[in-house]
Amino acid sequence: MKTIKGPGIFLAQFLGDEAPFNSLESIADWAAALGYKGLQLPTSNARLFDLEAAADSQDYCDELTGMLAAKGLAITELSTHLQGQLVAVHPAYDLQFDGFAAPHVRGNPEARRQWAVAQMMLAAKASRRLGLITHASFSGALAWPYFYPWPQRPAGLVEDAFDELARRWNPILDAFDENGVDIGFELHPGEDLHDGATFEMFLDRVGNHPRANILYDPSHFVLQQLDYLQFIDIYHERIKCFHVKDAEFRPNGRVGVYGGYQGWVDRPGRFRSLGDGQVDFTQVFSKMAQYDFAGWAVLEWECALKHPEQGAAEGAPFIDRHIIRVTERAFDNFANSGSDRSLNARLMGI
Repeated sequence: MKTIKGPGIFLAQFLGDEAPFNSLESIADWAAALGYKGLQLPTSNARLFDLEAAADSQDYCDELTGMLAAKGLAITELSTHLQGQLVAVHPAYDLQFDGFAAPHVRGNPEARRQWAVAQMMLAAKASRRLGLITHASFSGALAWPYFYPWPQRPAGLVEDAFDELARRWNPILDAFDENGVDIGFELHPGEDLHDGATFEMFLDRVGNHPRANILYDPSHFVLQQLDYLQFIDIYHERIKCFHVKDAEFRPNGRVGVYGGYQGWVDRPGRFRSLGDGQVDFTQVFSKMAQYDFAGWAVLEWECALKHPEQGAAEGAPFIDRHIIRVTERAFDNFANSGSDRSLNARLMGI
C-alpha cells in the first residue's frame, strides 16, 4: 500500500494584490511556514505562473521547482479549472464565463474555445516538463441548463451534448496521453461531469480514455446528497487527484438541495473549513489508503464564514493528522505459524 502525500494547498482562493499573496515566492514562504509540503498551482494568473514559458522552457521549470524545493515544497498538480471550463460553454453562460478568457478572445465564443483548447495543450507540455503525472481541471458544460427535466427535454438532447463534449475533449486527452499526464476532472455542479453517472457517460464516449480521470472532492457530493464513501469504492481506479474540502447539508422547511437562490451563508448546503462540516475524513482517508491512492491530499479552502488565513492555518495540521502511514506488514504477523503446501493439505484433510 502507498501513503498519501501531503499536506498540499490549492492556491487559487488565496491569491491577491498584497503580500504574501501576490507572488509565487512569497506565497510559497507563507504556505511552507504553515506546514504545507505541496502547492497546486492555478495556471490562469501570470503573476503566479507563466504557462507558455513552462510549456516551452525546461530552464523555467527547473528554476521554479528548484526555488520551491529550497523551501521544502513541491508542485502537486497544475490547475486549468478556468480554461477547462471554457472548452464547453452553453450560450446562457457566455457573459458570465467570458472574463475567464484572455481579453483578445472575449465576446467571441469560438475564438474563446480555441484559446481554451490551446491552453490545455500547453498545460499538458508544462506538466511533463515539471515532472508531474496528474493535472486538475473542469470539463465545461453544454447540457447543464437542462439538468432538471422540466420542461421535458427533447429526445437525444443530453446524448448529443455529451457526444459534442467528448469530441472537444478527445484531442486534449490525446495530448495529455502523449505527455504521460492524467487529467483529474473535478466533478462539480455547473459542469456536465458532476457525478458518477455523468462521468461514466463521458468515459463511454471517449472510449474509456486512460487519461480521463477524476479529481475527488467529497464536499460537492455532500451538497448533492451522494454517497461520497461508496463513490471511492466504485471509482477508485479513476481517482487521480484529491481536494480535501468540507461541507454541510442542513435542509429545513423552507429550502433544500436547490438552495432557494440564497447566498452561501443561508444555503442549506454550503462549503465549510476543514473540520467544521459533515465530511467523515477519517473514513475518506482510510478508503484512499485502502485503494492505494498515491497522489496528494490538497486543501481547497472555501467557506462563507471563516477567514481564509484561519482556514489555511488549520488545514495543514488537519490533513497531516488524517494521512495514514500505511503498514508494511500484517498486524497479526506475530502469530504467524508458518506455512507450506503440505501443511495446507493436512489442514484440509487431504
